[in-house]
Amino acid sequence: MRFSAPKKSFNKFAGIAASLMILPVAVSCGADTAADTSADITSELPAEGIEGSIEGGVAPDAMPEADIASGEGESIVDVASANGSFDTLVAAVQAAGLEETLNAEGPYTVFAPTDEAFAALPEGTIEKLVKPENQEALGQILAYHVVAGAVSSAEIEPGAIGTVEGSDMEVSVDAAGVVVNGEANVLQPDVVADNGVIHVVDTVLLPPTFDPSTLL
Repeated sequence: MRFSAPKKSFNKFAGIAASLMILPVAVSCGADTAADTSADITSELPAEGIEGSIEGGVAPDAMPEADIASGEGESIVDVASANGSFDTLVAAVQAAGLEETLNAEGPYTVFAPTDEAFAALPEGTIEKLVKPENQEALGQILAYHVVAGAVSSAEIEPGAIGTVEGSDMEVSVDAAGVVVNGEANVLQPDVVADNGVIHVVDTVLLPPTFDPSTLL
């Protein structure tokens, strides 16, 4: 099904500067949106596991196969934390103060980049993003991976999908699978959590409004 982005106010993700306002996204198939819950920043992203960069990105056939188990009674953060492929994502969520939000009722759909996807970012990008002065940018990037409502792969059609960051991501669907923004391949769809669904992707999605040159 297609997605639309009504012009309603969406509560700020916790810990993000007041200037970062997030718009909600309603799923036309009837999925409900949920209000965010406030949380303090709990940790910073560790340096280990994210050193260096992979020039030219990671080819889809070079990415390891995802094998993520769904978690009955577990939140999106619980499911991601229990798997060794999302250490960087979980640490970034904690650094941005979004852990409590993604542990809340939701539902949410998260296009979750693997650790290898984060490692493919230009060297030093993650270290900059977890600085307090760049917290707004980190929240903006993470919010671009989240869609309001639990959206299964069967409900995704080609076209624009609104994110809680406020910008659209462009999705293509064919026999080979789902690709986001022409570069992020869905490695494993439909990892179900108690408060939503995870689609594992091999590339970190950057919103069109994000300017890396503004990082301090």
